[in-house]
Amino acid sequence: MRTSPALRAAALAAAVTVLLPITACSESGNKEGPDGPQSSPLAANAAEAGTSGDLASQKLTWKPCPAPSPAQGSGKAPSPLPGGTPWECSFMRAPLDYAKPEGETIRLELIRARAKNQDKRIGSLIFNFGGPGASGVATLPAFGTDYDKLRARYDLVSFDPRGVGRSDGVKCETDKQLDARSEIDGTPDTPGEVNAFVRSTKTFAAACEQNSGRQLPYVGTTDAARDMDLMRQVLGDKKLYYFGISYGTELGGVYAHLFPKNVGRSVLDAVVDPTQDSEQASLGQAKGFQLALDNFTKDCADRGDACKLPGANAKEVEQGISGLLDGLEKQPIEGLGPRRLTETLATTGIAAALYSEQTWPLLEQGVDEADGGNGALLLALADSLNGRSDNGQYDNSMAANTAINCADSKQRFTADQTEAKLPQFRSASKIFGDYLGWSLMGCTSWPVPGAWKTPDVSAPGAAPILVVGNTGDPATPYGGARAMADALGKGVGVEMTYEGQGHGAYNSGNACVQKAVSGYLLDGRVPAAGTVCK
Repeated sequence: MRTSPALRAAALAAAVTVLLPITACSESGNKEGPDGPQSSPLAANAAEAGTSGDLASQKLTWKPCPAPSPAQGSGKAPSPLPGGTPWECSFMRAPLDYAKPEGETIRLELIRARAKNQDKRIGSLIFNFGGPGASGVATLPAFGTDYDKLRARYDLVSFDPRGVGRSDGVKCETDKQLDARSEIDGTPDTPGEVNAFVRSTKTFAAACEQNSGRQLPYVGTTDAARDMDLMRQVLGDKKLYYFGISYGTELGGVYAHLFPKNVGRSVLDAVVDPTQDSEQASLGQAKGFQLALDNFTKDCADRGDACKLPGANAKEVEQGISGLLDGLEKQPIEGLGPRRLTETLATTGIAAALYSEQTWPLLEQGVDEADGGNGALLLALADSLNGRSDNGQYDNSMAANTAINCADSKQRFTADQTEAKLPQFRSASKIFGDYLGWSLMGCTSWPVPGAWKTPDVSAPGAAPILVVGNTGDPATPYGGARAMADALGKGVGVEMTYEGQGHGAYNSGNACVQKAVSGYLLDGRVPAAGTVCK
């Protein structure tokens, strides 16, 4: 997902407690794929990729993956997949500045699990899990079994995009400073609170510039897309086979625009609307999270006494949640250790639980316990979305999310401009309106100008790209799938609908969605445009 700074991390990444990689440079065999021989890295394509022939011809050395770094979320080294296939990690060199391909380079971390059937191997299927700022190196192993069917003919590959994790990760504030920042009211409604919020935004941006100023101009989506084309060559693939989720769909669309002839079988799931600017996207998320909350409260009310939350109908259940947040605005409650649950952190925790229908029970329990004065569960949910571990360490996804969003988006808002827009956001959602409205200021003090108002994803001549939208998606509302399919162009974007809840479709476990996606990626069967799965 391309989250606003307030909703900064992917639900997928929030669930991860995984791994990390290590050293430099791979083997690359010649395999036969659907697009002809998969030759080893193509120096001939270096000019189109915007890289030097030397980088396009580099060899990767794959080694066992160690435990993830703090920037990736810490945890244990990834366990082998069923059957014993290990996860392997490596680093790829890429230009810091693609306008100077012979200049300074950075290292990007990759992870892979090799295809089961090497004789029928198509190539590498590259995943991006969104954020922006989610570590693909940490996320892929956590969900590896979900994609194991695709490993029949693909090496499963992901990476930490530039600025993320161990790929020259952006550094901003310390853990202690981030804890203090989380205490700032994210929905200020007095002059003093507004001043504190604005100061916090400026302080964060200044820390990012001080600690990572060198890479901030070069972490945008266009650079990440060029990295993927270099990765395609280094991995030895004639075409890019791609699975993008959430913000990963925007990255996939930008890649298709830059390199339409290099697009192989590609799937975009939980789709960002490429026609919306940052203001429109935040407003869309306010509506999307409100829709998800409406679905949650209706489910709760329909279960009657089996639901722990008071209310005879969905409206009354929501009123109870709203009352809880109003109370926390006046008086935070006990959370975890010395940390308190504030209104802003409670709203973050509620949002985190709405990313998946499977976490609705945690939302119900968290709200019920907070009503009784115990804010521990909602605070833990907020921590998962904010990238904070139990030991108080933050991964770098918050810093990377802001850096990538602000490198992309041209829009900058003053406090006065933001306050003028709040009524529209409140109309979209009583619970999330102020929260997402104030997030418009996430790039206000950023030291680097943004690249675009909206990205160009038109890709005439590209192979078909399967675009899957979920009608109940809170973070990337359903309309984004149609907009992306249309923007990719006739004969390229193929729209498909999943009538379900949560962020994304493939990982919902829906058999219809998985059959359609697997049929395209593994066998080249493009689903009929307009296919609906329930």
